[in-house]
Amino acid sequence: MHNFHHLHPKFSIITVTYNAGATLEDTIQSVITQSYKNLEYIIVDGGSKDRTLEIIGQYRTHITKVVSEPDKGLYDAMNKGIGMATGDYICFLNAGDELHEDDTLSLMVHSITENTLPDVLYGETAIVDEEGHFLRMRRLSAPEHLTWRSFKNGMMVCHQAFFARRDLVEPFDLRYRFSADFDWCIRIMKKSQMLHNTHLTLIDYLNEGMTTRNHKASLKERFRIMCKYYGYLPTVMRHLGFVVRAIVKK
Repeated sequence: MHNFHHLHPKFSIITVTYNAGATLEDTIQSVITQSYKNLEYIIVDGGSKDRTLEIIGQYRTHITKVVSEPDKGLYDAMNKGIGMATGDYICFLNAGDELHEDDTLSLMVHSITENTLPDVLYGETAIVDEEGHFLRMRRLSAPEHLTWRSFKNGMMVCHQAFFARRDLVEPFDLRYRFSADFDWCIRIMKKSQMLHNTHLTLIDYLNEGMTTRNHKASLKERFRIMCKYYGYLPTVMRHLGFVVRAIVKK
C-alpha cells in the first residue's frame, strides 16, 4: 500500500450563512486551523442582520472569498459558492458544523492509495451538541463501497461528508426546496468512476432538529427523487418494506 503523497488536491470549502451568528465562529475555526493548507474558504451570506458579518470580518484575512447579498434560498446560495470555487474538491460545511479534527483534510489525502484523485471522497459523520461534545454517530453509516444506487435506502452519506471533484459538480436543481442535495449527490455519483471511502470521521454535525413541517416536505421531495432515479415501483415497494418492518418490529 503506497500513499502517493505527491497528490496535493486543493479543497474548496463553502459555508452558506444566514443569521448564523450563534454558530459560525466554530465552523470558521475548524477550517482555518487545518494543518493541510491547500484549501480555499468561501462564505456565501444571504444578507444577515445579526452578528454574522461581524464574525466574518474578524476572520476576513483567513477567508478566500466572501459575498453577502440576498439570494433565492439555500441552494441558490450554494450554487453561487460552486461558481466561485477553484479547487479540485468541493465541500459544503454548514454554519454550526465542523471538520472533525484539525488534520482531517490531511488524513483524507493520506487515505488515497491510488495514483489519481478519486471522483468522490466520503466518510462518516459524528453528531455533536452545541458545546461540540460527541452525542452519537449518524444513524446511517457510510457504505463500504458507495455507488449512485446506494441512496435507494436514503442518504447514506451526509452531504457535508461528501467531497466531490469540482469538474463533476453541477448546480443544485432549484426545483427542489429541501432535498436538492440528495438529487445533487446522486447526479455526481452517476458520473463518477472512483468513489473513495476514507474510513474517517470527517464532520461534526450540529444536532438541530429540522422542523417537522420541512421534514415532511423534504421526505416528499426525496420520494420524488428516488422515483426519478430508481423507478416508481421499486421505490414504492422499498417504502412499503420499511412500513412492514416497522409494524413487525412492534
